[in-house]
Amino acid sequence: MILCPACNAPNLRPDQGCTACGFAPAKIDGFIAWAPELAKNSEGFREESFEGLARVEAGNFWFRSRNSVILWALRKYFPGFQSLLEVGCGTGFVLSGIAQAFPGTRISGSEIYTAGLAFAAQRLPTVELQQMDARKLPYQEEFDVVAAFDVIEHILEDELVLRNFHRAIKPGGGCLITVPQHPWLWSPVDEEACHQRRYTARELHAKVRDAGFRILRSSSFVTFLLPLMLASRLASRRSGTSGGTDSLQLNSMVDGALEACMRLEHRVIKAGVPLPIGGSRLVVLQKVPSA
Repeated sequence: MILCPACNAPNLRPDQGCTACGFAPAKIDGFIAWAPELAKNSEGFREESFEGLARVEAGNFWFRSRNSVILWALRKYFPGFQSLLEVGCGTGFVLSGIAQAFPGTRISGSEIYTAGLAFAAQRLPTVELQQMDARKLPYQEEFDVVAAFDVIEHILEDELVLRNFHRAIKPGGGCLITVPQHPWLWSPVDEEACHQRRYTARELHAKVRDAGFRILRSSSFVTFLLPLMLASRLASRRSGTSGGTDSLQLNSMVDGALEACMRLEHRVIKAGVPLPIGGSRLVVLQKVPSA
């Protein structure tokens, strides 16, 4: 069900608008825009970053490795899902991997900036892509799975967003989330990325439970490479700079070696071994019906 993002009236049809309050989504850069006032101006991310990300994602071990663990989690915990919404899909790198791995499944993506959707549309010409604000997600029991990969740390009102995810998921469905972890890793890299926070496991677990979710699995990743990550963050603090997306372009031999470390780490995760520390955290959640 689609809800009006302005007044929460049910059964909104995008082509007709809301009969209760008169809201109607706009069309910006060829995309339906549910929060048109933010399509070109938002504090949660820098619009110009999409071009750099689109250039480096496929060639960087971290993005490929994250995709690998996401696809594993979907297959293991939600093998029969028929619909998925990725909130904050960015350039569509993760969503394209999901669409390829699960053909015939209804795949949708949302992004607050239409600039990101333009890159996603190049990768996913047949996928439903819409501009929207996660704080006013216009869905109720619409998707089997809602996912957000390194998104909620950008949003001040993350607890509201998690509740919106819960509402958007069908009974018995679930949610996949990845976030940056450990406040002690904070550096200019986080500031450049417009992060509001780096999570502790305790904080994240408390917030997802408060939103109505049951935790099926929670694990750190980027664990084996944490010493290198810490050294990089300390160097960033000393220099006061992040390096931008150019720092993600690595020598192919270095990139391959780092990806091999991540593959070994993923074997540990798949074996069910808990990893308490790591640069990122994956949580797999199941919707608990509201009382």
